[in-house]
Amino acid sequence: MQLTVLGLNHKTAPVEIRERFNFSSDRVASILRRMRNYDNIPEAMLLSTCNRTELYMVIENPREAIPFLKHLLKHLAGENYKGEYFYNLTGTLCVRHLFRVASSLDSLIIGEGQILSQIKNAYQIARNSGMTDTILNTLMNRAIAVGKRVRTETKIAYSSVSVSSAAVDLAIDILGDLTRANILVVGAGHMSELTARHLIDKGAKTIFVSNRNFDHAQELAEKFSGTAIPYQEMFKQAAQADIIITSTGAPHYVLTAENLGPLLPQRQGRPLILIDIAVPRDVDPALNGMKGVTVYNIDDLEDVVDVNKNFRSHEAQIAEQIIAEEIEALKERLRYYTMRPVMVQLHDKMNFLRQKVLKKAFIKLPELTDGQRRIIDLMTQRLEHKFLREPMKAMNAVAGTPEEERYKKMMCDLFLLNESGEEFGDESKIEDWD
Repeated sequence: MQLTVLGLNHKTAPVEIRERFNFSSDRVASILRRMRNYDNIPEAMLLSTCNRTELYMVIENPREAIPFLKHLLKHLAGENYKGEYFYNLTGTLCVRHLFRVASSLDSLIIGEGQILSQIKNAYQIARNSGMTDTILNTLMNRAIAVGKRVRTETKIAYSSVSVSSAAVDLAIDILGDLTRANILVVGAGHMSELTARHLIDKGAKTIFVSNRNFDHAQELAEKFSGTAIPYQEMFKQAAQADIIITSTGAPHYVLTAENLGPLLPQRQGRPLILIDIAVPRDVDPALNGMKGVTVYNIDDLEDVVDVNKNFRSHEAQIAEQIIAEEIEALKERLRYYTMRPVMVQLHDKMNFLRQKVLKKAFIKLPELTDGQRRIIDLMTQRLEHKFLREPMKAMNAVAGTPEEERYKKMMCDLFLLNESGEEFGDESKIEDWD
């Protein structure tokens, strides 16, 4: 059995590829339901964010799973499937990668706080889809705890920037002063609200907000003394804007050469800056070739985000040490799982025999009170635990070592157990742990 992650992120694939793998929660659940019909992958979780899409899996037979996974990727990506966009990490490398993701060390913006809630959401979808068991339940709960520990014990999130603040910083680099800028924010979701907040903090006097749902646009605009623009009138305002920042959830381009291009002559040569922080993208890249228009997407923000790079690099080193400690702790926790089926069978058999003997004894001693029966029951439980203590310690000690198989066979022969462990399920053997 193999623990593995198959994925792509902002380091391996450009935004035009990542947006094809940006899935809604419903789509994630649908993909997991499809995987549930494939017996070779008993556990799976799909994490899909603006900057990464990763499939964490427990695979029974990796060699047999490869054709299925390639077919799945080609189905999801269509003609844009290329193997070089993806990475595949197994065993300890997979665990380390997940812990770094949860700690925001692998994010476009180190220290950003959204990734932990995104992991929690992805894990909940996987659980609701019936695609998690011992391994992923243990791993994901540990990853969430590691992410929290890193944020608590380091200052990695201190003074960190976000995608929205980076977009505003880019606007300042371009205009120099936001106090007189005409700024239009398209979209009224969480990211748009963060962007509006940063704009006001950096000196913007008035912002315009447009959204398909006018009530949402109005609600956001009122928070910052801005002005809501009906969606059908958005392009009139766009013709007057210096900067348009877009962050919608639309599955298609919102601003295109067809709908924005005819308005450009009205600008009389004034430059227009389009900052697109949405994935999938809101702005058609073709606009970048039009006179007076400059388009920036989320990948272009990377040069802006490292304002406190040296400070966060030091904190990242501390976080890496925490991750190394947590990996060793998880290894120790999972190490005994390879012997668990035999240990469970031995415990259950001893408990079954104990209950059987107790039942016969109580039949022969009908005069016993309930209190006396409880005392005898407790005494036999303690005797059972004392008897099993040494065998359990011995099996724990050899788990994951070359002696493991010999001990398994020896215990099964001595106590007439089912050596395969099928009755209780070999839940979690991981061959790829170092």
